Amino acid sequence: MDLLTEPIGVSHYLVIGALLFVAGAICMATKRNALGVLMGIELVLNGANINFIAFGSKFLRTDSSMSIGLDGQLIALFVIVLAAAEAAVALAIVLNFYNNHMTVDVDTAEELKG
Repeated sequence: MDLLTEPIGVSHYLVIGALLFVAGAICMATKRNALGVLMGIELVLNGANINFIAFGSKFLRTDSSMSIGLDGQLIALFVIVLAAAEAAVALAIVLNFYNNHMTVDVDTAEELKG
């Protein structure tokens, strides 16, 4: 069976998660703007979240007595909380960098001051 003709299953979610992950990695590698790099990090984390939820789904599990079935969702929730904290700290750093250098271009960040 072809991936496009079969009913939506775990493999479809894994493909979408992998595409988001790769798009985020490319965005992090190519963007010169700090906000673009942050958006790439968020895409990578969201791609990983989709994969966590797909691996924790009921369609992939054969023995349901080992867990309550929320493993992937709990890890994804933890990653969302981690991403929110990372975004808050990173935006504060970007604002401080902008106040000091009047740009958010990451190539101009040569020194780190305390």
